[in-house]
This record gives sequence, structure tokens and C-alpha cells, in this order.
Amino acid sequence: MFPGADEYGVDLTIDDADVERLLAVTPDDADAPASLSFSRNVFIPLTTACRYTCTYCTYYDVPGEATLMSLDEVRETVRTGADAGCTEALFTFGDAPDERYTEIHRQLDEWGYDDILDYLAAACEVALDEGLLPHSNPGDLTREEFADLAPLNASMGVMLETTADVAAHSGSRRKTPGQRLNTIRAAGEVGVPFTTGILVGIGETWRDRAESLLAIRALHERYGHVQEVIVQNVVPNERSDYERPSLDAMRRVVSMARVALPEEVSVQVPPNLSAAADLVPCGVDDLGGVSPVTDDYVNPDYEWPALRELVDIADEAGVPLRERLPVYERFLPDGVRDPAGETGERDDARAVAPDREWLRDPITDRFGADDVHGRRLRNVARGDGPLSIPN
Repeated sequence: MFPGADEYGVDLTIDDADVERLLAVTPDDADAPASLSFSRNVFIPLTTACRYTCTYCTYYDVPGEATLMSLDEVRETVRTGADAGCTEALFTFGDAPDERYTEIHRQLDEWGYDDILDYLAAACEVALDEGLLPHSNPGDLTREEFADLAPLNASMGVMLETTADVAAHSGSRRKTPGQRLNTIRAAGEVGVPFTTGILVGIGETWRDRAESLLAIRALHERYGHVQEVIVQNVVPNERSDYERPSLDAMRRVVSMARVALPEEVSVQVPPNLSAAADLVPCGVDDLGGVSPVTDDYVNPDYEWPALRELVDIADEAGVPLRERLPVYERFLPDGVRDPAGETGERDDARAVAPDREWLRDPITDRFGADDVHGRRLRNVARGDGPLSIPN
């Protein structure tokens, strides 16, 4: 049983034989992808307040220094993203601010919001109004909180990071694997297309990595909701000196991910943090969300690659590059999906997402809108996105 799992009633049993098989995987065991995908997004750091104090994280700010974007700032940012051809509004912030963040709570109260998640819902409405599909990463949530936010999000996510109890998560305000697994489970129960992943190099063992991947697989097999798994290496920054994992280590763990996960679940590496071109042959088929207009606020020392560089990565791997939406094709309504299957998803992958209400009215209405934004979203969904590259 994983640390904290009992507290949340998370019942996951990982077979030792499956772990041993995964530990024996090498890059030769993983299939290279038929294509590479990416999402064009705008990064919105709604608040830098966080109840956790992970030792490798530069994103959160301490009480008294944490910021909260106004809805006017959100609107300006997403409008800039829409003008640049983005389809995704990536809302990222630390987990719900605890009682130490008095100024954040005061500001939310002054603006008329009960808490940060109530405010997130309003920000998602702004993004939809400006033509983008929200993808929110608000940290650990309950089933009820997912139910409140799901109508306003095309997809959501949280990094599992690891199922191990590591020193990187130490302190009186620490997240546990049980909390994270409970969040991934709750998203599946509500029916939210979901992104998760593991963080490599924060003190976990190879067995921990295998067990983390198998735990994600087990939850996806129950609910069919995981669309992509990020394999992210830790990087040195101003708050930590964790050693960046070697290329050989990353090739091995990416291969493990590709072998462990069902074929319909994409394996993603962040191209600004990883030697992506060297990892594609190990099974990477997605390069994540890349922004033409905003920084990577979680890893500010590591710039996004230009679109030209993504094309170069795909060319080096000998595969086509395609633009995708923040929600994968198999979760889209029939009227929005690519009728010819040209966006790369197979019929069997679509069948993994059974008939259920994956996308609610605010999202499907955005797809169906007779405006430039609705047309852009439908074009990308059908494999006809504006994959323009400056000369």
C-alpha cells in the first residue's frame, strides 16, 4: 500500500511480477511513435500561493509575496494567446492556499469569491469567452470539486510525481502519494479527461518509478480517463540542486512508461527540459503544451522551444508533427472528431473512452460557436490546424 493511501481509501494493488517485468525493460523494448503531437497554449499562473513546500519547486511564493492574477489580467493574457493561434488556456497554480496566505484570502473575499477554486471557475469562463479551451492544474481535488470544475474545463491534470515517500516532499505541509492517487481516481469517477505524470530524480528508486507507472495504468484501466502521462526530469534551480537525470536514465524510464501504459495513453516529455529528440525513439509521442506568447512559469530558467525546433525534433525522428487540442480526440463529441482519422488516433483508442459525458455544455458550445475561435478549434480537432512556421 502506498503512503497515505489508507487515509483516502485508495485500494491499489501492484503485482510484484509486473514490477519486475517493467524493471527489465530497455529502450529496445519500446516502439517509436508514428507521429508527434503538441498543443499550442497560453500559460496562466493564476496564483503562486501553495499549501505545500516541495524542496525542488520554484513556482510557489511564500505568504506575503504570493500573487493573484486579476480577471482583467487573465482576459488580456488569453486574448493575446487566442490572437497567436493558441487553443489551450493552461491554468496552473499551487494547491489551495492554506491559512498562512491571509492576503490571498482577503483579496478573494474582496472580489466576491469563496475560495481559489471558485475564482478558477470564473477565470475559466473568461478563457472560454475569449475562445480558448481551459486545461486546469489546481492540485489535489475531491470528487465534488472536480464535479464543479469539469463543466468549464476541456481537460485537467495533476502530476502524481511518485508513489514513494521522498524527502523532497518533507515538512509539516507535505503532499502524499495517497492524496495524489485519490485526485487521479476522483477525476476518473467524475469523467474528466486527465493528464498526469512522474517526476524523475527527486529521490525515488527505479522500483518506485515502475510502481508509479503501474499505479497510473491501474487507475486508467478502471476509468479510461488518462490521456497522457508526462515523464519529466527534475532540473537544477535556485531552490534546489537535484542532479538532472542522465540521458540513459531518461531513455530507460521513458521506455518503461511506453511499455507500462496502454497504447492509447500518450507518453510526453517537456521539450524545454528534456533531450526530446533522443527520447522520441523510446516511445515519446507528445511534446506537451508549448506557448508562443508566455513563459514556462513553473520552470522559468528553461525557455519554451520555438515551433521550428519542434519540427526539427520530429524531422530527426522521421515522423510528422501535428497540432492537437488540450483534450484528446477520443474524448471529443462525434461531430467534432476527425471523420477520416487523420489526426492520428486509432479507432481502438477512441473505443477506450466509452460513451459518457466527457465534455459538458460550456465546452461543446465553445467548439460549436460560429466565430473565428470555434472554427480554429474545429480545424485543429480535425487535423487541419494552422501549423505555420516562420521562415
